[in-house]
Amino acid sequence: MILAAAAARTANIRLTSAVTVLSSADPVRVFQDFATLDLLSEGRAEIMAGRGAFTESFPLFGLALDDYDELFAERLDPLLALRDHEQVTWSGKHRPPLRRQGVYPRPVQAELPLWIGVGGTPASAIRAGALGLPMALGIIGGDTRRFAPLADLYRNTGIAHGHDPAALRVSINSHGYIDSSQRQAVDDTYPYFMAAMENFLGQPASALPDRNQYEAEMSTEGALVAGTADQVAEKIVYQHDLFGHDRFLMQISLGTMPHRDVMRSIELLGTEVAPLVHRAIDARTSGLVSA
Repeated sequence: MILAAAAARTANIRLTSAVTVLSSADPVRVFQDFATLDLLSEGRAEIMAGRGAFTESFPLFGLALDDYDELFAERLDPLLALRDHEQVTWSGKHRPPLRRQGVYPRPVQAELPLWIGVGGTPASAIRAGALGLPMALGIIGGDTRRFAPLADLYRNTGIAHGHDPAALRVSINSHGYIDSSQRQAVDDTYPYFMAAMENFLGQPASALPDRNQYEAEMSTEGALVAGTADQVAEKIVYQHDLFGHDRFLMQISLGTMPHRDVMRSIELLGTEVAPLVHRAIDARTSGLVSA
């Protein structure tokens, strides 16, 4: 619903989920929702499907946690079939079968983009590579260098299964924020981070990262992409050297951060960070600067 509202107010941006927990969502409904979004946005919709980092939706919908991976694998299969064919015949264990049933509406795009969300599990990277689907690698904590082997595993698996290397796209998804200084970025975001984590995880503050640990994630190798426009751009370029990714997605609003602050950070991301990143990467690929 939020993406549909965004579709009505925008003309150019891509519209994607982050992430649709396919393990606990019906694949027919997911396809119909995103096909409708694609029609509303005139071909700008994308699906990012994943198993989910949290499990609260399983008991909510009467699903067994023991079926965590099986549910995702089974529901991804008909979702891909629905994307590629107007009428589908399919049967599985956790959902009623489809028998030459048409599913509507159909999207504007001939092939609705479908990214596989991966949070750090090698099996998920292998699945995305084997299917030749683009991979969205979520990095929300720790040293980013430890995730680089997953990108290699994904690409190597895709090539081994006969997929075009150019089609094996990688996105890096991280929390971030652009501010006047790194210190100010900590001051502005840490209280909202803590409030959201305490509420969402149900953990006391003592069990969550303290301010120093949070700020340490802003180091070059850390997962939090926050600071000034120059610092954020430098970090994105550093990650590009690690992953060679095609796309960087920044989750700016965590918790109840004021809307004006979120919008200011979005503006800086587009007007200051993006040009710096593009210039640096273009210089590397043209051989003007050694990688």
